[in-house]
Amino acid sequence: MRGECVEPCSAGIETHGLNRRAVQVMAEAGVDISGQKSKNVAELRGAEFDFVVTVCSNARETCPVFPGQAKVVHVGFDDPPSLAREAKSEEEVLACYRRVRDEIRKFVETLPESLAE
Repeated sequence: MRGECVEPCSAGIETHGLNRRAVQVMAEAGVDISGQKSKNVAELRGAEFDFVVTVCSNARETCPVFPGQAKVVHVGFDDPPSLAREAKSEEEVLACYRRVRDEIRKFVETLPESLAE
């Protein structure tokens, strides 16, 4: 896969709207997601994928079937809102979001090599 282009697309099994804290911590990292929207995988029907990367802890059990030759890879990350339930301040809440953001960044930085394994 070296030298090939990775074109990301994001969707979930439920739509939740755009999380303001996710927007904030991504902006801190220089990524503007404010124009994005929460999408359901059904909205991607008909698209063909080489890889599907499931990222949340329950995605392995609830991931829909993708037709075609898509290789499904599960990389579990904690859910920031779930992590933040026990937080005692807004700063602790944001720390949960930042931690998961940084873990996802480390994974993405290894693409596409990590998908070739």
